[in-house]
Amino acid sequence: MPPRKRRSYTAEYKVEAAHRVIDSGRTISEVARELGIDAGMLSVWVKDERRRITAAEVHGDTPLEPAERAELLRLRRQVAELEKDNAFLVKASAYFAAMQKNPHGSI
Repeated sequence: MPPRKRRSYTAEYKVEAAHRVIDSGRTISEVARELGIDAGMLSVWVKDERRRITAAEVHGDTPLEPAERAELLRLRRQVAELEKDNAFLVKASAYFAAMQKNPHGSI
């Protein structure tokens, strides 16, 4: 049997998963089951996020509110989608520019 492929998670996903525990007051096991991830791994993420929040408060910074964090995630997704669209449009414009130069032949 081939070894299982190791899943990787983005930093945003880890923070969001940790805040599902921190903000809701639910247990790590409950949230881990809901997300389909290992409770030990989520526990590490929660610990790291609590340390980050504490460090920010010590330095006088205020951590993001849940609504701000959700908006940030939404905007990051939107930027990623727009970057994909932009890359497609650059390729399409290059294709049509080449077609204008050589309308009867191949590129």
